[in-house]
Amino acid sequence: MSDDNTNNKPVHRIRIGRISAAVFENATRDGQTFFNVQFDRAYREGDDWKHTKSFGRDDLLVLAKVCDQTHSWIVDQKRAEPEPGPEPG
Repeated sequence: MSDDNTNNKPVHRIRIGRISAAVFENATRDGQTFFNVQFDRAYREGDDWKHTKSFGRDDLLVLAKVCDQTHSWIVDQKRAEPEPGPEPG
């Protein structure tokens, strides 16, 4: 599976416990912005911290809360964008 965001750093992160969201801002050819989100779960293996995109039953309610907070953040960002005005000419 390829990662379209390998050269793009997150513009925002939300984390609750071991569950996190990384928000990436992207632009269309006509200059419109949109956001994509990657979710992951941190876990410990020995002394090392690892990350996975797999979630267990006990992670799902926390994942839902992270999704809700991420959605609210994106809506706020879109709300703060200036309204497009009439084209000059």
